[in-house]
Amino acid sequence: MGIKSFQGARKMQKNVAEVAAFKVSDFMTRELITFRPEQLIEEVIQTLIKFKISGGPVINERNELVGIISEGDCLKQISESRYYNMPMEQHIVENRMIKNVETIDGEMNVFDAANKFLESKIRRFPIVENGRLVGQISQKDILKAAIELKGQNWK
Repeated sequence: MGIKSFQGARKMQKNVAEVAAFKVSDFMTRELITFRPEQLIEEVIQTLIKFKISGGPVINERNELVGIISEGDCLKQISESRYYNMPMEQHIVENRMIKNVETIDGEMNVFDAANKFLESKIRRFPIVENGRLVGQISQKDILKAAIELKGQNWK
């Protein structure tokens, strides 16, 4: 008597090339709200509230990524302004933004990008091509990609 498997018939698995075809660039946001280094922190706060976002890339006049500004960076400015009793009007993005920005390759597959999010604890990664900002991928974009890919790839 032969050994019987308790596993049912399996669907054919997608090959690695098909999975890799689901690139970050297919799911990234291309139309971004960006900020300038010379912009006032107060303007950034108003924009974050108006568009219900938690931060955004900072670019120069050549559309090159020079930093990231977030709610947390703005909160630090508010706290320090109050503590030192200094008005916020003269505070600009360049003095508060994160300058050493980690980016992600638009050619990376979304599953590797999900792992990068988990390892880094970062909420969003800019995508740069030829030195210019072309998009941004967020954790929410990866979640949307997973739902979209579920029907095609894994059930």
